Amino acid sequence: GARLAVAEAARNLACAGAVPIGTTDCLNFGNPERPEVMWQFEQSIDGIADACRALEAPIVGGNVSFYNETEGKGIHPTPTIAMVGFLVDVKGAITQWFKREGDLVFLLGGPEGSLAGSEYLALCHGIEAGRPHPVDLKREKALHDLVRTARDAGLVASAHDCSEGGLALALLECCITGPDGAVGAGITLEGKGRLDEILFGEAPTRVLVSAPPEGRARLEKMALAAAVPVALIGKVGGGRLSIAAAGGTVVDLETAAARAAWRGALAKHLKG
Repeated sequence: GARLAVAEAARNLACAGAVPIGTTDCLNFGNPERPEVMWQFEQSIDGIADACRALEAPIVGGNVSFYNETEGKGIHPTPTIAMVGFLVDVKGAITQWFKREGDLVFLLGGPEGSLAGSEYLALCHGIEAGRPHPVDLKREKALHDLVRTARDAGLVASAHDCSEGGLALALLECCITGPDGAVGAGITLEGKGRLDEILFGEAPTRVLVSAPPEGRARLEKMALAAAVPVALIGKVGGGRLSIAAAGGTVVDLETAAARAAWRGALAKHLKG
């Protein structure tokens, strides 16, 4: 889990086109006098150290908070990571939202995901269980380097990592988070197994990018050279997010309405 937190922070920087230069951590745990809590703490430190070395993102500071309990029950182990990166020209940073109708949507990284420890499992089924998906730090670093190289070559118009909520939520965020309004996309997700796992399964080492059709061959060639899986999964356009999987359309929603719900969620919650 701690490795995943570091990998996601570095992946977010890569999606902007930046190189990590420093990391800080905030380690929040229960009572360290309990052997299992001290074990969690020790394992988290080892995981953070492993990932920071592999991703060349050194720790420059941090803090530890113990005894986080209520009525004798400790919080979940919570290693929180903040990472800063360097970008030569901030005006050239990549953003996560789709830009142009007709751009192709690619998934960089494997299609597989897991519902273990996922937001879907917690929010929709009230279950917090399962071992987090393991992260291959060598593959993660190769993905980050590929995204930066593609950005430097002017091949990608947007880049967004897949994390909480899986592919379906990442795709929706690409459609609704732009400053100029919502955009749609037609997507086909390949994969075997459960539909909810295809849509909402979480796994590291995955990035969604959009690119002009004329850049497809170069992007695929770069991915092959980096040994990073690449799949063309759809095209930007229209006013709806349509996702086909398991032989049929499983998501079809108006992105303008989804954007309005997203932008008004905090105000609605505070008024409620």
